[in-house]
Amino acid sequence: MQTISDIRDLLAERGLRPKHKLGQNFLHDKNQLSKLIAAAEIKTSEVILEVGPGTGTLTEALLETEAEVITCELDRDLAQIIEEQFGDRVTLLQGNCLDKGRTINPMIEQTIQERPFKLVANLPYSIASPLMTTLLIDHQNCVGMYITIQQEVADRLLAKPSTKAFGPLGIIVQTFAHVERITVVKPTSFWPQPKVSSAMVSIIPSTDCDIDDRAGYAQFVVQLFMKRRKQLGKVFPKDFPWPNGVTRTMRPDALSIHQIMTLWRISNAL
Repeated sequence: MQTISDIRDLLAERGLRPKHKLGQNFLHDKNQLSKLIAAAEIKTSEVILEVGPGTGTLTEALLETEAEVITCELDRDLAQIIEEQFGDRVTLLQGNCLDKGRTINPMIEQTIQERPFKLVANLPYSIASPLMTTLLIDHQNCVGMYITIQQEVADRLLAKPSTKAFGPLGIIVQTFAHVERITVVKPTSFWPQPKVSSAMVSIIPSTDCDIDDRAGYAQFVVQLFMKRRKQLGKVFPKDFPWPNGVTRTMRPDALSIHQIMTLWRISNAL
């Protein structure tokens, strides 16, 4: 794997520096990268999507698993480094992984097609949340995500009811998937060092989720939590048929995910 000196040299040789506006903090800690690879349990010829490969530190490790690696890099300069480093050993897509409306860029869909794939990536912080939710809602062929994200976002993914971090992101992800924290990553594992800690998480889609209209459910959750401090009786109609365990005096952030799903089903049936 590339060392911090390798990363610095690759950029310096081309007169480049990390671009703060693109969230370019390069993970160079081999031990942490190895944990991410191990958690993903990658098999030979498996399709792997890496978003934001940077200079290719993780890309190199992914190729060692003999998987089919597809990389998507927004920065033209870094995309050129990936092309020079790996050539046709990877499928390089240059552009934003998200299209308008926060949908997956069509070039990614066209490359993966309907094949099962895993997302394994050190994600730029700005795209982590929309990318995770979009894959869970609209792309059932994503069979797992193994990603480095901001620790605060990881806390939201794992949050329980009646906690400050409990909100739409965690509810949507926990409804459709099982989430586990792999490890916490200190700022010193990156260059340049970010101001916050990061975390690696695994997100494995549930096989028993029976919600067909995932987009509708996600929208319901977001709208419900726009009024998270209001009592449910002031959010739902006066004649709303409350299910067992839910009262009109409760607030949205006190509900379990099962209760939220039940309220969504009742609302749809009315």
